Amino acid sequence: MKRSPPPVTATTTAWSSSKPPLLRFLHTCHADFLPEATGAVADYIPELGKADPTHFGISLATLDGHVYEVGDTRVPFTIQSMSKPFVFALALDTLGAERVESVIGVEPSGDPFNSIRLNAENHPFNAMVNAGAIACSGLLHADKGDGAFEFIRQALGRFAGRELDVDEAVYASESATGDRNRAIGYLLRTNSVITENVPAVLDVYFRQCSILVTARDTAVMAATLANRGINPLTEEQVVTPYAIARTLSVMTSSGMYDYAGEWIYRVGIPAKSGVGGGILAALPARLGLGSYSPKLDKHGNSVRGIKVCETLSAHYDLHMLNRSDDARHSIIADYNIGKNPSRRVRRPQEQEILARHFQEVRVIELVGTLSLSNVDYVSRRLAGSPRPEFVIFDLRRVTATTRAGARLVAEAFQELAELGVTVILSGIKRTSREWATISEWTRRLGNIRDFYLLDTAIEWAEDQIVYRYGGSIDFLETTELAEQPLLAGLSEAEIADLTALCTVRTYQQNEKVIAAGGEATSLFFLRSGVVHVTLPDGIRLATLTAGMAFGEMALLEPTRSADVLADMSATAYEVAIRDFERFREQHPRAGERIMRNLAQILADRLIVANAKVDLLTSG
Repeated sequence: MKRSPPPVTATTTAWSSSKPPLLRFLHTCHADFLPEATGAVADYIPELGKADPTHFGISLATLDGHVYEVGDTRVPFTIQSMSKPFVFALALDTLGAERVESVIGVEPSGDPFNSIRLNAENHPFNAMVNAGAIACSGLLHADKGDGAFEFIRQALGRFAGRELDVDEAVYASESATGDRNRAIGYLLRTNSVITENVPAVLDVYFRQCSILVTARDTAVMAATLANRGINPLTEEQVVTPYAIARTLSVMTSSGMYDYAGEWIYRVGIPAKSGVGGGILAALPARLGLGSYSPKLDKHGNSVRGIKVCETLSAHYDLHMLNRSDDARHSIIADYNIGKNPSRRVRRPQEQEILARHFQEVRVIELVGTLSLSNVDYVSRRLAGSPRPEFVIFDLRRVTATTRAGARLVAEAFQELAELGVTVILSGIKRTSREWATISEWTRRLGNIRDFYLLDTAIEWAEDQIVYRYGGSIDFLETTELAEQPLLAGLSEAEIADLTALCTVRTYQQNEKVIAAGGEATSLFFLRSGVVHVTLPDGIRLATLTAGMAFGEMALLEPTRSADVLADMSATAYEVAIRDFERFREQHPRAGERIMRNLAQILADRLIVANAKVDLLTSG
């Protein structure tokens, strides 16, 4: 039964400067090529001859799910030969490559799409010509029986991200006039390529070609091919990356029939056309393009669609063999903890150990794609310097991971493990595809730790350095005021007088000690436990352990600028600012010393902050 087509929306070629540049470019293409009058609507299938030759739509889908549309992008038309790559991919996944490749070749034929000619083995040249496509339909019919077409229709709908209908009138017209395809079908049956009932197989093929799509649909379908089989709108893995790679390979060499060589030379994007007037082009890892214009050239390709693809490729330099990626750009920052320590405030003993062994922790911040060449460059750069004890790879700016890159990552990590180097990953979500790809190759390695935040990863590595070189970090120890850096240089009598003004407070895990925006009325000296200081937006400024002061900015400003929360059960000395000011009046020398200490603490923090800024700007 024929279902209702999607609504046709009114369109115009007028555009404003507020639109994105790529959309403006598509509008320009549409306006430039709309007057093109050459070509003719296909009429060898009578129902196709009824198409409106003025229709013209362009759609482009990005891999993050954004779809640009210009012109008649919601006008339905039959998919025709554009169904071939999707059915081929479906057959590879459903039946296995060995079964499909046993009867269908992968070489270009150099002949028109409807040629009645087989290769030297009496098999179709490839799955993009009619003989190969009919063979694909036959394979699926042999596996699915009467449910073969519905299986195909539902699969094509998953590529498009919506359920697709059938144009029953075109199907009837194709079936009534499809003698050439019948000849191909019986030729395949004679050579045992098709083992099923030929009329039943051809019925599947005719219906498959009569599925209704729009230019928008074909852009999304192409983007799914470009996205390794993942629909960018629904995020469904429609078919496997293996099937996609093989399908794109055949599209590259044979998708445009006897124009394929010219196409790949001039445009350089895997593509497939259909005599219904559609063209789809899938640029791997970049975008999917769909166009609709019924008037065809002598090769059976849409005249306007060809021009759109050629112009888009030339204007944005999209030829897939003209890549300019440089592995040296994969590292955005490379440093040790001497230049960029964690935000944890360290006590003097810890500072001394880290100052002596700062080169033992190397941090490499990566960006872009973890490809084979990028990972190779990183591993060579790491090998060309003194070997650290810990290497932190920050992956928060990594956008993708190729399987080759992930495998080389695993091999590099294995080598580091054999050298006694601990690998730490940061900035990657455990639910992401990048994590899944990396985990697939590294799950057997025991020297890898991961933290979501880079600062947490650096802090953990620092702790290990402290432990290894004789230091200790006891979160349960209790410290007194005399051990506070802010109070360094005060006499025992001055410390005793200040202690008398303090109240010991106890805080439970996750309890808020100080709230940003509140009045700054107290100063705190952490006696035991751990607290962290964060901005209202959640960014962590510092982690403090026993022996550290917090809230000390109350000496300089009247309101709190950050939150302070207890990481675990903690105790602190609290002294009211008014009592502290009286103490300074009674002990002017101590008051002067405290302000000097505060100035030194703030200067040290500024030095660290400037180092972080330098790393970002130099990267």
